[in-house]
Amino acid sequence: MLPRWSRSLGSLTNLKYRNDVCPIPRQTYSMATVATTAADVSLPPKSPVNLDKLFWSKPCSLALPADSPHRMDEPNYEGFKRIILKLMLFYSKQSKSIRGANVIYRRVVSQVDQPLIYDVFDLEKTFKMTFSLLVLHMWFCLRRLKEEGKEGVELGQYLYELYNHDVELRVSKAGVNLLLSKWMKELERVFYGNIVAYDAAMLPEVKKDELQNVIWRNVFCDDGTSKPDDAALRAVQVFSTFLFSIVANHVSCKVIALIKAVTSLNCVFIYVQAMTRYVRREVGCLSLTDKEAMFSGNFMFTPLENTSSNK
Repeated sequence: MLPRWSRSLGSLTNLKYRNDVCPIPRQTYSMATVATTAADVSLPPKSPVNLDKLFWSKPCSLALPADSPHRMDEPNYEGFKRIILKLMLFYSKQSKSIRGANVIYRRVVSQVDQPLIYDVFDLEKTFKMTFSLLVLHMWFCLRRLKEEGKEGVELGQYLYELYNHDVELRVSKAGVNLLLSKWMKELERVFYGNIVAYDAAMLPEVKKDELQNVIWRNVFCDDGTSKPDDAALRAVQVFSTFLFSIVANHVSCKVIALIKAVTSLNCVFIYVQAMTRYVRREVGCLSLTDKEAMFSGNFMFTPLENTSSNK
């Protein structure tokens, strides 16, 4: 695996960023295609939604209906204005692809920058966490566009350019102005490494929990360690239950700290499992989303709420 967050993004962990998007020189995308009483023991903060009810429904198309206020349709100019715009190549294939890529990336940023996604999966809103979510949602789109062959890969190139420039602006906004090119190269390495890992985890011959392991390493874990298997997780749960069973009116601070640690570990894997369901569902939904909706950006990711669309 490529260098982990603790080395590549450590100095950016708690910094803020910006969301500007604008075109940059063309780069390559095609190569790419995680002393008190028992009553005082506080549990990790709960998600505002019920994770157990999210992302279980069958995948469905994410295309926006024709009457949706969120649609971004091509302007339909007539007469002399249309002639002028046509002469200026406004309706050329490249221009349409660039406009489509802008809309697609706006969908990505809208999903990643909304506070709810951090609340639902109990994530800290730092630069590296936002970056990992950007990469994940970029992978959603690039994977789907690649299914459309050469035309989709070309559109994915424009999408990658927008993403790359946005990340550069976010890094600069975070205060990294010196050695910016070095940081961008490192982030590019991490991007491609994550893309390859996600693609490999979706292959039919891999273990069922491989995607969950990849999400753990790329999103939830700072040091790149592997996620404990199900047997280890069950042992943690049993041990946590045992600790609570022996707690009386007086327990030491060390025991309280241990209870918090094992409980926190148990909760983290609940979030990992929920994100794994979310990832699989988004991949399935995008596969069912038609080409026109994908190329124009007229789709929206699954809402992160207890609605009928994602239960």
